[in-house]
Amino acid sequence: MKVYNWCRAQHHLHAESGHELLEFVLLHAPESDTTGKLRTALSLPLRYSIDTAVSALGNGSYLLASDTVPFALWCVARHIDSYVEALWNTVSGLGDRDTTCAIVGGILSLIHGQAGIPNEWLEASEPLLK
Repeated sequence: MKVYNWCRAQHHLHAESGHELLEFVLLHAPESDTTGKLRTALSLPLRYSIDTAVSALGNGSYLLASDTVPFALWCVARHIDSYVEALWNTVSGLGDRDTTCAIVGGILSLIHGQAGIPNEWLEASEPLLK
């Protein structure tokens, strides 16, 4: 298993494989209903359809971490190299879309930094308050 590091100097998470990222999260998460579903997420092939993943993992409809986090992390794992694809796939799972997409976008921003976000999306966003 590859070790992931938070690179403070570069302000991003180093990650290469979606499955390895899921393994890392499982290694550091306390035992709970959420980790049980994370094990299920790890067992789901990344080629499965979003509908299959939602059936196995949930999509945030129940507003519980165990119904939200595993699906979001599976979506990150599925499209770890594409911010855009990951978010479009996540939103297509329906459920609590703003929460699942926030999780996915946050994790992918840690991995790729601002460079991973399309310029047109950045230009369309509201400015942050300082």
